Amino acid sequence: MTKTIGLLVMAYGTPYQESDIEAYYTDIRHGKKPTEAELQDLKDRYKHIGGLSPLANTTNRQAETLCDALNEAYSEVEFKLYIGLKHIHPFIEDAVQSMHDEGIEEAVTVVLAPHYSTFSVGSYNTRAQKEADKYGITFKHVEHYYQQPKFIQYWTEKVNESLSEIPEEEHNETVLVVSAHSLPKGLIEQNNDPYPNELHHTAQLLEEHSNILHVAEGWQSEGNTGTPWLGPDVQDLTRALYKEYGYKNFIYTPVGFVCEHLEVLYDNDYECKVVCDELGVNYFRPSMPNTDPLFIGAIVDEIKNVY
Repeated sequence: MTKTIGLLVMAYGTPYQESDIEAYYTDIRHGKKPTEAELQDLKDRYKHIGGLSPLANTTNRQAETLCDALNEAYSEVEFKLYIGLKHIHPFIEDAVQSMHDEGIEEAVTVVLAPHYSTFSVGSYNTRAQKEADKYGITFKHVEHYYQQPKFIQYWTEKVNESLSEIPEEEHNETVLVVSAHSLPKGLIEQNNDPYPNELHHTAQLLEEHSNILHVAEGWQSEGNTGTPWLGPDVQDLTRALYKEYGYKNFIYTPVGFVCEHLEVLYDNDYECKVVCDELGVNYFRPSMPNTDPLFIGAIVDEIKNVY
């Protein structure tokens, strides 16, 4: 007889319809309502990428694909899927309560973000654990999976695919920009947070495994808090790299994200491309992991380490 355990897949969340945007943005801002100008700016970004982000649908597909893959990989247990979101329903706490209501006593949790930071993956895990403790549910948390060979293989293949579109004689004039979501610099430094080192390690692994000759690391999508965030921002980095080295081709791999959504479709495909167009250089951005078997397999392999 197989034992049923929970699989809690956590993600950032995104508005399902335009009427959700204000409440969603307010939650991101810890209950402080955005001004009309701030709200309109976010609405305009969504409009630019086609109306709303595809993130909600992709998150569901990623979670379902992962659950199916785990149930193929394990014979003694059956995983039951729960999705918990940070900034919109179903919230993380709602998912844990559903587990309790359905008699789940133990579960594995994973966040759809490959690198660990106390302020990203750590904050999701803390919220989930706090709720689980109310009900006596035992959790095993996945903290990161960026270092899994299948994750690196996925991105290595994507970098090499982009390189194959560039004439070989221009490979020395091509740079790979490896990036993740920026976080407040002060908080990262005060807590000796591993996040920047994990991105750096990712960049090193891609340089080692792919055919790329030049690699740079940057940060993107920083919040507007009035305090310094991790940098350089990818747009500033693009200008600086062009000025110093005269690169003709820029390949962007936002490895801190796991699918196409606002931060990739707008911050990379629009904002970075604008800079590339302004400099007269070529912009490349390989497809994101989404439900690719290598990406899903990397998470399965990491879950095998904790359960």
